[in-house]
Amino acid sequence: MIGVIPTFESIGILAPLLLVVLRFCQGIGVGGEWGGAVLMAVEHAPPGRRGFYGSWPQMGVPAGLLTGTLAFLFADSYLPAWGWRVPFLFSIALVAVGLFIRLRLMESPAFSQVKESGTEANMPIVDVLRTYPKQVLLAMGMRLAENGTFYVLTVFVLSYVTGELGKENSVGLTGVIIAASIGIFTTPFFGALSDRLGRRPVYLFGAVFSLLFAFPFFWLLNTGIEPLIWLAIVLGVNLGHDAMYGPQAAFFAELFGTRVRYSGASLGYQLASVLAGGLSPLIAASLLASSGYVAVAAYTAGMALITVISVLLATETFQGDISETQDAERQLIAERTGERPA
Repeated sequence: MIGVIPTFESIGILAPLLLVVLRFCQGIGVGGEWGGAVLMAVEHAPPGRRGFYGSWPQMGVPAGLLTGTLAFLFADSYLPAWGWRVPFLFSIALVAVGLFIRLRLMESPAFSQVKESGTEANMPIVDVLRTYPKQVLLAMGMRLAENGTFYVLTVFVLSYVTGELGKENSVGLTGVIIAASIGIFTTPFFGALSDRLGRRPVYLFGAVFSLLFAFPFFWLLNTGIEPLIWLAIVLGVNLGHDAMYGPQAAFFAELFGTRVRYSGASLGYQLASVLAGGLSPLIAASLLASSGYVAVAAYTAGMALITVISVLLATETFQGDISETQDAERQLIAERTGERPA
């Protein structure tokens, strides 16, 4: 629908208002999409492979970033002014594929057992905030650096390369394309690595790397040398971000019991998206205008520090039984069945 929005010349202020409304609709869609996708992968995974299986839905980010950036480059280079509409219109093919898959999916074994027992949560959002408040906050904290720095590395960097460094737009886009191409492989690699080493050490590596790389990232950019600009983007995305994003689906899912897992993982993930990814490009642009790149680097380092602390406070989960009833769930079961918790 974004591809067919009338122009400002045609309908005036309604044009940007319609764009904002449709972007909100996209946000609502993503809010439900991510949790369902990763839980289907994680809960269907064989023992000892949840990190790897959970990383496959995560690969949608580098794959989407790659195809979206290539589509933008093509439209910008070879199509007339209205060419920006073409990628949006072609995306209907993705909608069709997604709908085809979802209509044929069955519930995961773990949740099917809960439904058969008749003990699913009555109000999952309320229940998860009541029984797993710490885990929701930790998930938000762990998501902060991954999501916030990602948009600095892939969105803000484009305006920085053109506005501050005076480079062509294609320079930054090329770096993003390279990082996205590599990310299709590094994301499942780190997911699989978390099955061997644990979620915390792999995730912590990404967070610590993002913290330590905050200033060197800009130092590399400021050289103005194109290969070093590309290297900065690749290191930040494929080592810092992907080391967190690869095991993230399994890690977040394992923090919560089956009855509230969908709501718990989604709340931690999406609330942080609003605070981190949704605002980070705007905050970074404002900091750059007022205080220079040093303030932007300090901002990204601050987000990474919060994530480091959150990971250290979280418990290791990779060896647990994802279908086992957790202690926090027993109160919910008792309330649903009228029995006293064991």
